[in-house]
Amino acid sequence: MTSNIRKPSILAGLIGAGIQASRTPSLHEHEGDAQGMRYLYRLIDLDAQKLDITALPAVLAGAQHCGFTGLNITFPCKQAVIPLLDELSDEARSIGAVNTVVFRDGKRIGHNTDCLGFAEGFRRGLNEAARQRVVQMGAGGAGAAVAHALLSEGVEQLSIFEVEPARAQSLVDNLNAHFGDGRARVGLDLSGTMAAADGLVNTTPVGMTKLPGTPLPPELLRAQMWVAEIIYFPLQTELLAHARRLGCRTLDGSTMAVFQAVKAFELFTGQQADAARMQAFFASMDA
Repeated sequence: MTSNIRKPSILAGLIGAGIQASRTPSLHEHEGDAQGMRYLYRLIDLDAQKLDITALPAVLAGAQHCGFTGLNITFPCKQAVIPLLDELSDEARSIGAVNTVVFRDGKRIGHNTDCLGFAEGFRRGLNEAARQRVVQMGAGGAGAAVAHALLSEGVEQLSIFEVEPARAQSLVDNLNAHFGDGRARVGLDLSGTMAAADGLVNTTPVGMTKLPGTPLPPELLRAQMWVAEIIYFPLQTELLAHARRLGCRTLDGSTMAVFQAVKAFELFTGQQADAARMQAFFASMDA
């Protein structure tokens, strides 16, 4: 007997720069297919369209007018998109960054699923890792979400290094207002701070396929440290390769990628995603 329950029809997309290697479209569409949905997910790559971040208002409006259900937002748009939205979830507001926009009843509603995604990966991949002193590279939109996740997961002191000092200070002020004075600080002496650190997290785009390299000199790594990435294309960045050669515990960007997508899928569809199925499919793409 066939069901008369109509499955939702979803049109979603990802806005960002240099995102041709993203696995997000396949991840969403595979889960939609598994649930019997009509699910289309499209890349809106600013680089491929020869656009920059100034085009974001027009791109967002175009997607809304064309009937998109929602959009994921990635580098470099996670903070720039906020003034273009009508509402923010509590989490997006506290973090100050958005990676998921849902179009509903004529409104643009911003959410942040990066924080949940990184926290889940951290618990699964670096359980019981030392977390007294941690260094974070980057204070952008993804960095804000990761910093909130790290302090929520018990990091005692987070030192944030950022090429734009004002952005680092703004994030540190936000974190200390939420988690207590002294939990976060602007990093000043990278060599000295790394020498005493238990772990390192890279939230910059350095290491992506379009921006090869490492966000800090690899010689600052020590075998006793753990090293985490949020980049997943490539899955093994140069930073992780150096860390693994030293024998560091490492965490790649795959779990964050999957679990932020799980929550975004649920926001777009109103249906529960099968996280284990999405993890298995993500892993299968490495084969």
